[in-house]
Amino acid sequence: MRMHIGPAMTFRAGTGLSQRTAVYEQTTITFGIRGPLARSDLPGLCDRVCALFERSHATVALCDVSGIAADAVAVDALARLQLAAYRHGCQVRLRQSTPELRDLVAFMGLADVLVE
Repeated sequence: MRMHIGPAMTFRAGTGLSQRTAVYEQTTITFGIRGPLARSDLPGLCDRVCALFERSHATVALCDVSGIAADAVAVDALARLQLAAYRHGCQVRLRQSTPELRDLVAFMGLADVLVE
């Protein structure tokens, strides 16, 4: 007998013993950040993106950063979003980052955390 509960979990019943196997699907979402970003914008940005993570249950989030400047506020925002994603079982991957933004991310020691 095979029973499906939701789109991501499968349960199988054996003879006398029940065997449980979980299957997780990778779900990808895409969103973009536009600038200019001010430090005061970061809590609202995080709230909106966290709501997106909660609704989507995504495991990967592709973040278009072509519209933000390469500055400390942008890197702070991206680091906060990566932490929020981690707390929701997701990972943010940057898309269309400029060489300047990639260099600043690396200079700040976050190249392994904020990957493209």
